[in-house]
Amino acid sequence: MVFSLQEHLAKLPLPATAKWPEGVWDTEAFRHGTMSLIVYTPHGKDYQTPHDQDELYIVVKGQGELIVEGKVHKFKSGDVLFVPAGKNHRFENFSEDIITWAVFWGPKGGEKK
Repeated sequence: MVFSLQEHLAKLPLPATAKWPEGVWDTEAFRHGTMSLIVYTPHGKDYQTPHDQDELYIVVKGQGELIVEGKVHKFKSGDVLFVPAGKNHRFENFSEDIITWAVFWGPKGGEKK
């Protein structure tokens, strides 16, 4: 299967919500079993809350910082970022052109070591 980044970016932003007042900047591209593939391209402020599954961000474009439980992780295009299930995280100081694929998978609570 092939998933077009441009096709999914064209769907964004989705309408603003109480949680995402600047519009919703993610859309699901594919789901299979416990795995979900999302295009995520935050604008303005990142309003994320912890997720109940483990997550990978594949940075297609842009740069910035991913804050996970208060620890700063600088990133740039081509990097892959991991966030364990249940951890507070958000993007900060990110460039206006940021585009990521986000992959969620596994059981609620994350994979066990």
